[in-house]
Amino acid sequence: MTRSARWFIHPILVFILSVVALAASLVLYIYWYLKVSAGLQRIVMTYQLDQERLFEFKTWVVILVLSILVGLIVVGVFIIFAYYQKTWRLYRLQRNFIDSFTHELKTPVASLRLYLETFKHHELPRDDQIRYIDFMLNDVDRLLDNINRILQLARIESGSYPREFVQTDLAALIERFRDNSAALFPNGVVTIDNPAPRPFPFNLNVELFDTLLMNLFSNAMRYNDSPQPRLNIRFEPHPEGLDIRFEDNGIGIEHKELGKIFKKYYRAGKSDDMTTRGSGIGLYLVKQIARLHKIRIYAESNGPSNGSVFILRLRPPKGVDWTRRVAA
Repeated sequence: MTRSARWFIHPILVFILSVVALAASLVLYIYWYLKVSAGLQRIVMTYQLDQERLFEFKTWVVILVLSILVGLIVVGVFIIFAYYQKTWRLYRLQRNFIDSFTHELKTPVASLRLYLETFKHHELPRDDQIRYIDFMLNDVDRLLDNINRILQLARIESGSYPREFVQTDLAALIERFRDNSAALFPNGVVTIDNPAPRPFPFNLNVELFDTLLMNLFSNAMRYNDSPQPRLNIRFEPHPEGLDIRFEDNGIGIEHKELGKIFKKYYRAGKSDDMTTRGSGIGLYLVKQIARLHKIRIYAESNGPSNGSVFILRLRPPKGVDWTRRVAA
């Protein structure tokens, strides 16, 4: 929606127009009955017209105009109410985001402080030191992940992200990302299924697309109660383009949540439940990065405990046919 179109539905302008419409209806009502009625009365007396029929017509005109004005007032009030409700929901989501994100930051910081105090006050064997250092590195990675999400989101929403899009093989990029991030998900198993097999060239901002992959990988591993989290990435070329399916064996998503999980600050579950995992910006960030690449993203799930599927739907670059088999 353009800036001018947004201005026309701005609640302040709508409210002012509603008040003006109400005032105009009152003024017109008084005017008609004080001025027009007197003029019509003179016409009736001059030309000896049927007074009842003429004033019946005038009455219907008044009713029609007043009905239109009242209708405008009702619509304006409804828009203001809807905007208020939307603003209130956004406020609650922002408040919950601040609470949850503060928790996401305080938890690793508190953990780091505890480990550092342990190092300060106790002499530890080398094996214990290495184990605690690994815990600390995990906490640092968790902090960096949350900070990077906020920074990337701010850059995307402000339009200050790098705009270098280069043609990159999607299959090779995802495989490289899987291999480079293996240490971040030591208990998880990530498989890639490229039945063709063949490259899939596509214009990408590699830095942003890595962020998209990191969020999808993290969700598959984090929202997972299985002893061994699994993520299968499957390439499915078709005449209209390519589907990349990220299928996990995680906690799943309720059907009513599927249309909401990509909204900003939204977290599945009860909004005031602080035990709900996540900050509410991961999938929103994925959606925004996909939009910048003109990629459509969908979510599917058979319900809680049945895993989730995130589908990236891409159209091939001009002159590229992803369905054509490549010679071995």
